[in-house]
Amino acid sequence: MERALGQNHIYEHFKNAIAAGKLSHAYILHGERGMGKLNIAKEAAKAIQCESNAPEQTDKTGEACGQCKSCHQAESDNQPDIKYVTPAKKTLGVDDIREQINDDALIKPYGSPYKIYIIPKSDTMTVQAQNALLKTIEEPPSYAIFILLAANTDAFLPTILSRCVMLNAKTVSEGEIVKELKSKFGVGDYDAKVAASFAGGNIGKAEKLISSDSFKDSKDSVTDLIRNVANGGMDVIAKTVKDLNDYKDDKEALKDYLDMIRVWFGDVLKFKTTKDDSELVFQESLVEIKQLADHVSFENINGILDEIEKAEERTKSNVGFDSNMEVMLLGIKERLQ
Repeated sequence: MERALGQNHIYEHFKNAIAAGKLSHAYILHGERGMGKLNIAKEAAKAIQCESNAPEQTDKTGEACGQCKSCHQAESDNQPDIKYVTPAKKTLGVDDIREQINDDALIKPYGSPYKIYIIPKSDTMTVQAQNALLKTIEEPPSYAIFILLAANTDAFLPTILSRCVMLNAKTVSEGEIVKELKSKFGVGDYDAKVAASFAGGNIGKAEKLISSDSFKDSKDSVTDLIRNVANGGMDVIAKTVKDLNDYKDDKEALKDYLDMIRVWFGDVLKFKTTKDDSELVFQESLVEIKQLADHVSFENINGILDEIEKAEERTKSNVGFDSNMEVMLLGIKERLQ
């Protein structure tokens, strides 16, 4: 099982807790999608259930031995006392929690010291589902451990948060991501740097970008969008919003696209500050970047970056897509004049 890059602090937390016999009943692994939360949860569950870490053992290492029956079962996702909670629909509903956790937790483990419930996308739980889970977390069976994976902890009830140990995934340095991409995918230094720049410290996103056929098309699209917004009128703004409708129902893809726009204007800011184009990400847009750096003020470039950030915040708050994009593009246009 491949370890999540850059998350040694979480592995160490579980290792120390297992070795000391001081496991908590509930954890939240928090971080963006792609940062390896599921891998961490699987590795932690494997180590917890490992026969060498059984409660009666006096020399527990806190790590999975990889040789015992439980480790082999966990490696193939067939360990009967490691449960993966999946939604019947898009969100985790109250019936999912009652049937897959509450009712199941009444039954003792089949052959392990613990019953571990891994809950991917736990931040999609409805309020009713969270309240149902809360009843079990508040008074859990001695053998139950819950590992919740979440990208947005704001979605949780305060009572859920107060009963869980929060473990935050860290962003990975650009240099580490570049090294990993070159080693894993055999790509060149420039391509690895480009993907790492867009990834914002998220190795999963970087890997997705480097292996995506549409990545270059998306980059070209960003350059075209900025050029059109800078030179066009309201009709062009309206057409651009319409062209962006592919992202309307995919917040993750929209965030990736807005990140690309942010990196583009980050290049403008970087060149305006240093006059050095060797480290710019959008090398194919050097002419436009240098032109804007020459005639757009620092204040307006930073204002554009603020407009992009505000658009992301409005997306999280479920503001209407068309109006959100229109406000952002008009704000960008105003600062490019």
